[in-house]
Amino acid sequence: MKVFYSDHYTIDLPEGHRFPMRKYRMLREELMQRKIISHDQLHAPELAERDDVMLAHTSRYVHGVLNGTLAPLEQRRIGFPWSEALVARSLATVGGCIASSYAALEDGLSGNLAGGTHHAMRDAGEGFCVFNDIAVSTLRLMREGRVQRVAIVDLDVHQGNGNSDILGDRDDVYILSVHGEKNYPFRRVASTVDVDLPDGTTDDAYMTVVRRELDPVLAFQPDLVYYQCGVDPLHTDALGRLSLTHDGLRERDRYVIETFRSRDIPVMLALGGGYANPIEETIDAQCNLYEVAMDAAQRYRR
Repeated sequence: MKVFYSDHYTIDLPEGHRFPMRKYRMLREELMQRKIISHDQLHAPELAERDDVMLAHTSRYVHGVLNGTLAPLEQRRIGFPWSEALVARSLATVGGCIASSYAALEDGLSGNLAGGTHHAMRDAGEGFCVFNDIAVSTLRLMREGRVQRVAIVDLDVHQGNGNSDILGDRDDVYILSVHGEKNYPFRRVASTVDVDLPDGTTDDAYMTVVRRELDPVLAFQPDLVYYQCGVDPLHTDALGRLSLTHDGLRERDRYVIETFRSRDIPVMLALGGGYANPIEETIDAQCNLYEVAMDAAQRYRR
């Protein structure tokens, strides 16, 4: 199983900024320390090209991001101050998703230690999402004829409004979003299927929904599944409002990955959200995800 990571994923932010940027480097280091992944499995992606990003975003927005000319309100909506490092980070995240998509089609399962930027819309970014990595990768693979049908299984605690803004009108893309009912974003774009969960939802109730909603995804017969596997449903997450345990998240990840891999459907893992306090709780949950994924990669080889 190939896993993609770039040093560009972590950038400096102003002191006191609420986004835990260090978590990307922490995750890579912890995965290596625990010997969950090896040096041979870790790969550095190339930066996405402007033409790639233009598949999913307007020329006005792409130009504004690349050149730092977005209006101040637009930049604040993203949540990060503009910098050349932010541009490189955004292009690296998309590049990691593209490379991981190819690896999933080849090997059956792959991951990107960033991404899942599902709030980035065609003409705007928001919620710490600049470019929509899954949308760009989907449209590139379709342009190249590598896939005909794609499914996005988005289990981040926040609804994937950007995915639906860009891809929601296509009949060759199935978008499932299972998220907190009273959580961000408050102006949503309808997915193929949206499931709103009440505050405090626990493991059993959550898994009942996941098991039910994966059956229609299977019936769609996707050539590739993007699994947006945010760990922010964790009960200790500062932005989550749900009450899943580490065991519950591990069971979620195992069920999703095995549901598709046992049927030889490739799966690409997009990291998604995680804002636990302390942040080490997020890193633990993401390491659990990759333990599950590595086990599945061994048992369901292409």
